[in-house]
Amino acid sequence: MKYVDEFRNIKLARKLALKIEEIMPRGNINIMEVCGSHTQSFYRFGIDKLLPKGLRLISGPGCPVCVSPQEYIDAAIELANNRNNIILSFGDMLRVPGSKSTLEKARAGGANISMAYSAFETIKVAKKNPQKKVVFLAVGFETTAPTIALSILQAKKEKINNLFFLSSLKLIPPAMQHLLNDPELKIDAFLCPGHVSSIIGAKAYEFIPKKYSLGCCVTGFEPVDILEGLYFLLRQIVRKKPKAENQYIRAVTRNGNLKAQKIIKQVFAIADTNWRGLGVIPKSGLKIRDEFSKFDAERNFRIRHMTHDTRHMTQCRCADVIKGLIRPKECKLFRKACTPENPYGPCMVSQEGACNAYYKYL
Repeated sequence: MKYVDEFRNIKLARKLALKIEEIMPRGNINIMEVCGSHTQSFYRFGIDKLLPKGLRLISGPGCPVCVSPQEYIDAAIELANNRNNIILSFGDMLRVPGSKSTLEKARAGGANISMAYSAFETIKVAKKNPQKKVVFLAVGFETTAPTIALSILQAKKEKINNLFFLSSLKLIPPAMQHLLNDPELKIDAFLCPGHVSSIIGAKAYEFIPKKYSLGCCVTGFEPVDILEGLYFLLRQIVRKKPKAENQYIRAVTRNGNLKAQKIIKQVFAIADTNWRGLGVIPKSGLKIRDEFSKFDAERNFRIRHMTHDTRHMTQCRCADVIKGLIRPKECKLFRKACTPENPYGPCMVSQEGACNAYYKYL
């Protein structure tokens, strides 16, 4: 197959759905799709309507905006309130709620906050504004980490002294292991993220069948991709032969992008980090190495550690959605206090958020 239309072929999709129906074991099967893009595609294309009732897909923590903790947003707002700073951010971060406010509201109040489409834009902005301190909100997973690392390397090469990065970069495999260790969750298999896997490779998930005797499959984002990935996983379950399988062979290899991995390791070190809804997960984040500390916003600015608004967190059930404990519709705020126009939690903000997908398509 070469073209997108082929991966949206309705006849082929229906054939795969029939194969899934034939192989589906009795009872309920819970498969977690880790990536938010899978969640969007699943409901956008109506794949849920093709599947047996017992096959339940649950959303995981694969939305970088959704898992950015409140204190990170609070720190970004604090930096933005200093008129000597320019804050650059990916667009969907602007409406993510901190403990008391959002970056969007800070911008409305006069803070110098702009959207960036890539980390490389930070170089141009820093050069054009030498009298200002430019801070980029480095959010994302292994997919965005290489370009952010390259931007830091370029800034060092060009001796740019007014550019800083506030890192909230996170790693997917440790979060998956954290979920597998949670006794509340009942996960039978994983649909692994395609974009992240293009960097880290399918090999990164081999610990799942080895340690937990559960299957996983790297899968693309088109209907045929997802249905074939689900079929592969059900086949593993029926045969009782779990493994780390790769459906997305046109974009993902076993070892991943070795050059990108090398660049990430050159600039970042692995560290413990906080995930909204999941807490602190050991060795699941990326911090800027000491040799690049001059570009680390956390080390170069005095940022107060702000406390959480516990009432906000109690009312919003994004944490339970991220862990797959509930579906968005089970949150009392869904479609009422919480909408895309007035998001109460981060899962409603991002295009990759489960609540956003449910609101648009269900």
